[in-house]
Amino acid sequence: MRVAFLGLGIMGSRMAARLAWEGFELTVWNRTAARAEELGASYPGVEVAASPQAAATDVDLVISMVVDGPQVESVLLGPGGAAESASQGTLFVDCSTIGPKAAVAIGARLEERGLRFLDAPVTGSSPKAADGTLTIMVGGERDDFERALPALEAMGRLVVHTGPTGHGQLVKVINNAVAATNTTVLGQALLVASRAGADLDAVVKVMGAGSGNSAMLELKAGPMRAHDYSTLFKLDHMLKDVRLCLEAADDAGAQFGFAALTERVLAAASELGYGDADFVALIEQLERASGSSLRA
Repeated sequence: MRVAFLGLGIMGSRMAARLAWEGFELTVWNRTAARAEELGASYPGVEVAASPQAAATDVDLVISMVVDGPQVESVLLGPGGAAESASQGTLFVDCSTIGPKAAVAIGARLEERGLRFLDAPVTGSSPKAADGTLTIMVGGERDDFERALPALEAMGRLVVHTGPTGHGQLVKVINNAVAATNTTVLGQALLVASRAGADLDAVVKVMGAGSGNSAMLELKAGPMRAHDYSTLFKLDHMLKDVRLCLEAADDAGAQFGFAALTERVLAAASELGYGDADFVALIEQLERASGSSLRA
């Protein structure tokens, strides 16, 4: 299978490396060319393209992993975009998180050109991208899903067909809203415990062994207490995902009040200057609002 991979950021570079490691014929493109050249140097069989259009020439699968809907639209459908050179029937798989509306709209425009489309956002931090154990949620036709499955399984441990186009995005933004809300609640819980004089080691140990356990407790309690904001998933990216979830909830006529509260915490933390930090930096806003600190 010949694959073009477009977008080599924190996640995309690791996902593309997994495909190269698994032996796929791979052509890569990135807006900052040095990243693509670095990947090409690390894996001699990987070709580096000068544009999305050049990357998508004569391939079976085009995978994109960029920041948001406008970037996906530009890379795939804009001037010099991948759709300009792709052969009829080429399958496009977008792994970015862009929300259901954008996925449906982009899929429709590709279909008008005789091209196929799956929305396939991923969950899992950069270490999971590096070792190929991401969870991938895929919306689109079942036949297209089966066609893309070998490449998706090279990048993910769990690959789930979630339904029609846009439903991969729907599941992803709901998942991320829950994760961000869980992290917000965790931060507040630690601040309450700290303010009350509790032993935070004991609190985390008991929660981890009981019904209060969660992936966010395991991943974020330590960095939160240490104020270590080394970026695994940018706060501004999480803010974008929570907003996309709220938009989807509004479109469905549903309420998601806890996610709305989380959006406000993330937005405030971003305004404090933590947008490029890991989203665990939301603790800065929680500390500011509570008038107390985990440092004490």
